[in-house]
Amino acid sequence: MNQRSWDRKLPCGKKYDKASLMNLIQSHCRVPFTPVDFHYVRNKAQFFIQDASAASALKMVSYKICDEENHKIPIFVTSSPVPFSVQDELGPEEMKQLKLIMSKRYDASHKALDLYKFRFDPGFVRLEMDIILNRRNCMAATLKIIEKNFPELLSLNLRKNRLYQLDGLSDIMQIAPAIKILNLSNNELSSAGELGKIKGLKLEELRLEGNPLCDTFRNKSTYVSAIRKCFPELLRLDGQDLPPAITADTDGHHLPTPNKESYKGSDFLKSLVLQFLQQYYLVYDSGDRQSLLDAYHDEACFSLTIPFNSDDTAPSSLFDYLKDNRNMKNIKDPNLCFQLLKHTKRDIVCSLCRLPKTQHDISSFVVDMWFSSGNLLFFCVSGVFKEVEGRSQGSLRAFTRTFIATPANNSSLCVVNEELFVKDATPKETQTALSTQVLTPCSSSGLTLSQEQEEMVLVFSVLSGMKPQWSQKCLQENEWNCIKAADVFIRLKPKARPMTGVGGLADQEVCYLTT
Repeated sequence: MNQRSWDRKLPCGKKYDKASLMNLIQSHCRVPFTPVDFHYVRNKAQFFIQDASAASALKMVSYKICDEENHKIPIFVTSSPVPFSVQDELGPEEMKQLKLIMSKRYDASHKALDLYKFRFDPGFVRLEMDIILNRRNCMAATLKIIEKNFPELLSLNLRKNRLYQLDGLSDIMQIAPAIKILNLSNNELSSAGELGKIKGLKLEELRLEGNPLCDTFRNKSTYVSAIRKCFPELLRLDGQDLPPAITADTDGHHLPTPNKESYKGSDFLKSLVLQFLQQYYLVYDSGDRQSLLDAYHDEACFSLTIPFNSDDTAPSSLFDYLKDNRNMKNIKDPNLCFQLLKHTKRDIVCSLCRLPKTQHDISSFVVDMWFSSGNLLFFCVSGVFKEVEGRSQGSLRAFTRTFIATPANNSSLCVVNEELFVKDATPKETQTALSTQVLTPCSSSGLTLSQEQEEMVLVFSVLSGMKPQWSQKCLQENEWNCIKAADVFIRLKPKARPMTGVGGLADQEVCYLTT
């Protein structure tokens, strides 16, 4: 590198990850270039290049490149000294020692690299080498060795390295994209925004405990939701299994439109609703309803209604629902009517958390999908639930829940509008409620099922109409992926039997209606 380099600054670059930003710029720049020392400074993305012709070419494309939201991207180019990360590059002997020590810490059988307290490795101490991963030259050298020697890395442990920013680690997404497990615990990361610099990793397990950023969230559910925005495929966080994610990214997704020649679109919508209801009620009845945040659009609306009886002078048995009751027959004040409408997903989930804890009888569910357009789906579910704590513990309620949803990625739905109607269950509903037999926790192969798998079998059995043993077999053969199993079931099932009275299909307890 020459004595001078050119500093590139993108004023709003922090909202882009490095890989997508560089690919976008490279595709428009007529002169190829290699970015050096890419990092973020406040809201700016900054990197260096050596080639003056590339610098001139980058000036030419400033404000001529648009991002996915059609916003123009400015690029400022100034002359600068050679960056410190290049000036302080490790020499050949230091790189040799670094490779030797990293090789000793690599577990080939698990493709795992343990860099716990890396600076204090006896090999570095003996040679008086300062390998501090917060320094860009040290992190760059470490990543270079990973790229050449451990490109199939699956697990990386960076615990207790005093990391306070992840700029230097951002290249890991291109160098070792297969990483599934990352340990960043007991460092000095103070903001979840740092994780955005590596959000391209498809992590399944992440550890962050012991970082200041963990104390910036109001509660665990908010923390999990924020981390999942960076790593939507995450299964474990801080050593604990996470509940199923209900994704709410709706950009660019549309519902299929059925035609006269094919009912494939309708079958696809059924599988979407089946998957959504299973996930929604597993979370709703789990006791941690904060995890439902991801099921709702940011600006979703919700209302709750209970019956109105002007002649009833006795105290209502639905006392816990009265505070949020938006029954228009009761409310004359338009301002109060507006206030009772929950307007954001956080308000909605807070309202749901205040309601009594429940156990829904899935075998009682009747699902009616009564309208779908290019990007909206209207459906409702009615059934029976039992309150499992509080002043009315053991009480049985009947409910109807109407959803308006949009398609989300990952074959799920995002709720934009919801109405919940709750009333006391009738004697007939009480007689049949919550009578579903508990499944025997064993499979045809003799393997014991987990509680979650038992619940999946029960839900799939009820919603598909198949016997539990066949539902279990279908789920097992599809790796316990409910949406995949539903797709297979819908493809292979015989034509539906005609409706036989009010109860629904002759061989099912759950009725699934479509228009």
